[in-house]
Amino acid sequence: MTNRRTTTSRPERGGWSLSHKVRVWDLRVYEGAKSAGKKPKKTYTVRWTVEGKEHQQTFATRALADAERSKLMGYLREGMAFDIATGLPEVTLREARKRPWLEHACQYVDMKWPAAAPKSRTGMAETLATVMPALLRERAGRPPAEVIRATLYGWAFVAPARTECDPTSEQAAAMEWMMRNCVDIAELDHPDTGAMLVRRALDLLATLLDGSTAAAKTVSRKRAVFYNCLEYAVELGYLTGNPIDRIKWTAPKLAEAVDDRVVVNHQQATALLSAVALLPGVARRLVAMFAVMYYAALRPSEALDLREENIASLPDEGWGELVLTNSSPRTGTAWTDSGRSRERRELKHRARTETRRVPLHPLAVGILRTHIGLFGIAPDGRLFVGPRGGTIGDSTYGDLWQRAREIALTAAEARSPLAGRPYDLRHAAVSTWLNAGVSPAQVAEWAGHSVAVLLRVYAKCISGGEGAARRRVEDSMG
Repeated sequence: MTNRRTTTSRPERGGWSLSHKVRVWDLRVYEGAKSAGKKPKKTYTVRWTVEGKEHQQTFATRALADAERSKLMGYLREGMAFDIATGLPEVTLREARKRPWLEHACQYVDMKWPAAAPKSRTGMAETLATVMPALLRERAGRPPAEVIRATLYGWAFVAPARTECDPTSEQAAAMEWMMRNCVDIAELDHPDTGAMLVRRALDLLATLLDGSTAAAKTVSRKRAVFYNCLEYAVELGYLTGNPIDRIKWTAPKLAEAVDDRVVVNHQQATALLSAVALLPGVARRLVAMFAVMYYAALRPSEALDLREENIASLPDEGWGELVLTNSSPRTGTAWTDSGRSRERRELKHRARTETRRVPLHPLAVGILRTHIGLFGIAPDGRLFVGPRGGTIGDSTYGDLWQRAREIALTAAEARSPLAGRPYDLRHAAVSTWLNAGVSPAQVAEWAGHSVAVLLRVYAKCISGGEGAARRRVEDSMG
């Protein structure tokens, strides 16, 4: 006797090839081999087919086999579809994929942590902490939002902290609640809930903690992390595909081009460097650092890691040359392997062994030679250190820069975005090279960009073309 339910199969729902064309057969009893003085050992096999493909499961007792067969028959009566490859009902397949989102996010952090740069680690934790509220159920006992965020960003998504340190009582309580009340990964795959949950998470990525809209570049970076975390779930078999690919979500438009209002000319840059030299304390040690950022387009993290070994030439007269090998971006002690706030890394967008050669303008050569004569070189070779040999903090040189702007710029310029950050000195250097007629390929090599990125980012800073275009319009109109 057999039982059959036959309808058209539904391939690829949830990543499985599901079908209602299922047939459940009567139990097959196997007597077993006879041996002297012993009864033959019987086994009972439940058999069924999906789309003609046979599946079976053997039990030691009839009661167990009958129970399993009755379960299959119940699924058939409910209209449940079965997977052709495994023969399992859809409900069983979904149950096997259940896993709390928080557990998966922690595993993703552990997988990425060893090879990730400190900045990438912070970005990863920031992103996963941002989307978590969208993936939590609204239930009683929910911890305050600030406690949830502090627990995730300060403990759960910091791999060494979670593996080596016990959480505080507040963190432990928050983790226990979140683990019980976060959505299951399979819910992101479900046709009824997946799109809503993913869209809610993406909307959070586009919003800052104060409710304002996040910068397009920030949203793009965080979306990439969230997407990659979901891809890892696909890789592990918890998702059948990345749910972000199934929805239409419009991210804020990404404005990559440098605002030409931040770019200083040479006269303004010289005035800013002179103003820094007038400030008391550690400021005089920073004149040369700002100078190499302006004349050689160094990033702040590259300038702070500049060492004697990076000086290819520093002549008495004429051009010098730097050979950059490393960078030391600041992230915080929790995110570095060394436990220091800064950690030496390869140059941005380059392999560990790659270098970048940059010409050093004669004016910068003189400033750097004066700096070395006054302050010397640190024992580890660094050129720019504090009076006691320590690293100069971001807030230290940032505050001094703002004070220098007040001295060197007019009141209107100081209120404007002009040179609002020390990083804008790099923008000024690249813009100066381009406007001087240096080929984009050469500028890209000096700045550490691709040509495509260079032209896309600095297009507005290239001057001279607009005036010629206006003259051509005038000529065409007589």
